[in-house]
Amino acid sequence: MTRTVRPHTGPGDAHTGPRRTAAGPPPVAAGPPAADARPHHAATAPHPAHTGTPEAPPRHPHAPPDTPAPRRPGDDRHLRGRRHRPDHPALRHRRTTAPRHPARRAAHRPRPSDRRGHHRSRGGSHHHRPRHHRPRTPRRAPSPVPPPPPTPPVPPGAPAAVPPGARPTGPCALPGISDDVAESAPTPAAFARATGTVRALTLFVDFPDAPAALSPMARFAEFFPAVTDYFRTSSYGRLSYVPKPLFRWIRMSRPLAAYGITRGATFDPSSDRGYHALSRELVHAVDPFVDFRNYDIVNVIASPNAGPAATHTVLSVTFSGADLGLKSSRGAPFRNVSFIWSRQTGLSAFRVLNHENAHSFGLPDLYYTDGRSGSTPVGHWDPMDEDWGPTNDFLGWHKWKMGWLAPGQVHCTPAGGRPTEHVLTPISTPGGTKIVVIPTGPHTAFVVEARASGLLDPIVCRPGVLVYHVDTKVPTGRAPLRVVDATPHSRGCYADARYVEADLTDAPFRPGETFTDHTSGVTVTVLTENTDGTYRIRTTPAHH
Repeated sequence: MTRTVRPHTGPGDAHTGPRRTAAGPPPVAAGPPAADARPHHAATAPHPAHTGTPEAPPRHPHAPPDTPAPRRPGDDRHLRGRRHRPDHPALRHRRTTAPRHPARRAAHRPRPSDRRGHHRSRGGSHHHRPRHHRPRTPRRAPSPVPPPPPTPPVPPGAPAAVPPGARPTGPCALPGISDDVAESAPTPAAFARATGTVRALTLFVDFPDAPAALSPMARFAEFFPAVTDYFRTSSYGRLSYVPKPLFRWIRMSRPLAAYGITRGATFDPSSDRGYHALSRELVHAVDPFVDFRNYDIVNVIASPNAGPAATHTVLSVTFSGADLGLKSSRGAPFRNVSFIWSRQTGLSAFRVLNHENAHSFGLPDLYYTDGRSGSTPVGHWDPMDEDWGPTNDFLGWHKWKMGWLAPGQVHCTPAGGRPTEHVLTPISTPGGTKIVVIPTGPHTAFVVEARASGLLDPIVCRPGVLVYHVDTKVPTGRAPLRVVDATPHSRGCYADARYVEADLTDAPFRPGETFTDHTSGVTVTVLTENTDGTYRIRTTPAHH
């Protein structure tokens, strides 16, 4: 599974070129920067958005003043764009015309009439046929435009517009670990924000001993638009994830093994191996025409034949929230970057990128990363534990942490209070109360939410109320969040599923069932399941 690795110390449009083979354009050569190399500036290779109108061919000397100049046979420079020959090898295959993204290729293909440049009659004359004119009739005076109807008043009791999400605040926004990914409700500013428009620079790399056998567009399609759609649905529209691909295979200068990329490889600026060495070459190759200041996160997607199969060893990793000791020539720090290797199998395999990007948003790994055996702490209730197999939605605590819930969708029941009732709307349904937080200490709490089958939760076999314990002082990969199993002696609903840990698939509590924590005195009772799919519960806060 994927994970976040901490370092030792402590975003450009798509550019494409003509597709020459099935594997796409020739790769861009990357290599370590020379000791006296100077930064390349935008003037060396103008950005496609600033190249302006292509230069027009010379006019025919006898062409009428209002007639476009004819083009010589084969003269399609207005379609091909101009070539540059800058010093840096990464720009030799760069295209200065509009990007040839597959979804927009038809929009850039010229019509036959455009190639002729001028519409002419079949005989080749510029004279037009005479037209028959009819007598002109008097025009009617325009009718007055009626004013728009008044806006009807909002009837009492009508649902209001969904308010924007907000970062966690209040007594239930538990503090905790602040220098790494963690379950702490406040997320440090060095991590990427998870609301509004998030721009993800997406780069593609291959190696001399593992050249890409498919086009970067095909590799991109393995993840998009699925990753964007997932984030939009899970965030209730509060996250607009915009990938910005650079459709070029960027060839690293050394074989993959020379970088020492293994599970656990670090980002060490003092080493000529590992992720810092690979990233230094990558930044040097794209720096002349990519301004990293324009992006929130970075995705580096390797050719799928580079490294071991994901079913054998998962190498995908994210470095987030810290200064990695690498900057672009414009001073932008290289951080919040995810490296994606090989291919995951099963349904919704694209979610490895959702998982890794969530690290850049501050979420920790929920599975064990220390190799211990035993039951999974969360199971298929959150992609930060299981991002294999059928799709699954984020837990409500994570949605609150990432700013996807409005303040009124979170109920807080501080210690020492009286029992209260709440109506929970399932996580898969927009609107309504999403979680009830019951603190048990300065850094611990029980969280209650409703889970039912939905677009991102298709395999919920026992809908009901899910209860889990959060500890904001437990590091990533050490089970900082644990789901309470309402049926501890059951094998679960999907005992034979390959990519689903079955033990916790039937963990929710059903109406008439009660969870009790004898240490803190917290109780959660599911009273009813309403006809609209919501659940009415009663909670008892912790003792003082």
